[in-house]
Amino acid sequence: MAREIPLDQIGSYMDGQIQQLVKVVTTEWHDRCSDKTPEDTGDLKRAWRLDISQPYRGEVTNNMTYAEPVCYGTNLPPSWKGKYKTRKNTIPGFPELLGKELEPWAQGEYQKIIRRG
Repeated sequence: MAREIPLDQIGSYMDGQIQQLVKVVTTEWHDRCSDKTPEDTGDLKRAWRLDISQPYRGEVTNNMTYAEPVCYGTNLPPSWKGKYKTRKNTIPGFPELLGKELEPWAQGEYQKIIRRG
């Protein structure tokens, strides 16, 4: 049976659905980044943070000084001698690749949110 939403309430209904989707997708992206982060001491893995303090925006960040070279293969330290290398054969840019993988997953999550609505 289709849900009946009065026309004047569609905006607030959708607002809540979108905010929930932002929370779910941001949390999943955070967890996937953490899971895929190579571990030595575990500091880089534990440094992932998520921020969903704004209603329609979620951020996943890592402020460790070596996050950029390990996660993206850029700004390599001199000790790497110009070559990207990690102990776990990490793919440079994996956070963005995980984000792209989340697109179809997020569509499925949105359908679940709408059904629970």
